Amino acid sequence: MTRDVVANAEPIVPALDVKRVLTAWWPAILGFAALAAPTIQTLSSQAWVRESGAHGPIVLVTGVWLLARQLTAARGIARQGALWLSGLALFVGLGFYIFGRVFDFISLEALGLFGVGVAMLHSAFGFMALLKNWFPLFYLGFAIPPPGWVIDRLTAPLKQFVSEAAMRALSGVGIPVSREGVTIYVSKYQLLMEDACSGMNSLVGLTAISLLYIYLLRGSSVRYSLLMTAFVIPIAILGNIMRVMILILLTYFFGDEVAQGFLHYTAGFLLFALDLILVFAVDSLLVRLVPRSWRPA
Repeated sequence: MTRDVVANAEPIVPALDVKRVLTAWWPAILGFAALAAPTIQTLSSQAWVRESGAHGPIVLVTGVWLLARQLTAARGIARQGALWLSGLALFVGLGFYIFGRVFDFISLEALGLFGVGVAMLHSAFGFMALLKNWFPLFYLGFAIPPPGWVIDRLTAPLKQFVSEAAMRALSGVGIPVSREGVTIYVSKYQLLMEDACSGMNSLVGLTAISLLYIYLLRGSSVRYSLLMTAFVIPIAILGNIMRVMILILLTYFFGDEVAQGFLHYTAGFLLFALDLILVFAVDSLLVRLVPRSWRPA
């Protein structure tokens, strides 16, 4: 009877060893590095030097570290992926990459590079390993800069709201401030609301860091992550309202040169740190209030 059980048992498929995969895949890894080098150089000189993309390098480094850690731990379920699916993902990714590179669309180029990387990971580790470790891939998506027209569409109403809220709050305490569109007038000065002050930049960076914080500290829960993201949005907007108010006060009391100099960026960093503290505080409160089924494991 023991022989029958052994004979009828399904053969055990050996798990892929990560070190062997890296050794066997070194030509593909070098090819990917050759694709990634010019893209990272372009991102470093364009998207990442702007405040809207300042979170990109942090997301890239922490995301790669997290992905390597998770896939190393998942070697027990790693199996070679279906060739046709890996090939399809590679074809689509290279198409986006080439189109973005030729026509200077860094968003499509970065998206295509991301697709090529996913295709390689799928071929090496299989669909189930990637599905189980979906968060690092999702998190790395925050390093892809959104197209300019998307930023313009999203920041336009936020700039209007932030400037109006800041203007009304300060005019209520006697500061001579008025607004026309996204231009704020205070005393003899006029301030033009930039995308950096709309809340969009803080929103993307705060969302990425908050999700990483939840994943590392508490584990992953889609519903809980969505709930936290819903709180990140008003926190980011509130922080930018405070930032605009500080810039208006600096301009009113110390002049435009002071407000637009070192203190302009200092206020942004300090308020971003305050936003993070508020996110952590909200998380500490929510984890005690939400239903147990919603809590991260």
